[in-house]
Amino acid sequence: MLEYLFANKNVEKILMYLNLHGKANGTELSRSFETALDPIQKTLKKLEEGGLLASFLEGKTRVFKWNPRYPFLKEIQNLAEKAYTFLPLSIQERYFQQKKRKRPRKSGKPL
Repeated sequence: MLEYLFANKNVEKILMYLNLHGKANGTELSRSFETALDPIQKTLKKLEEGGLLASFLEGKTRVFKWNPRYPFLKEIQNLAEKAYTFLPLSIQERYFQQKKRKRPRKSGKPL
């Protein structure tokens, strides 16, 4: 089960991001980490195949979140939380804080 965790450098970033935000999609992660989409999607797929993440559709977007049935979930979440606390503040702000909307929502559009 644990062999899926340290497959590449994106795993740690994804786990810390999910620990902070609860759910994410590939595009959101690639924009946040300023990297290509394909390696992020491959890593998400591996983590889902390993049972750590579960995915569902929100409209046409595949969203990933923690799999509550994974046996080591609490330990991995604690590890991600601890790893995040050791990151420099500049990296925390640059990669893991959600970006604010750059333009206002279209008037009359439902929430």
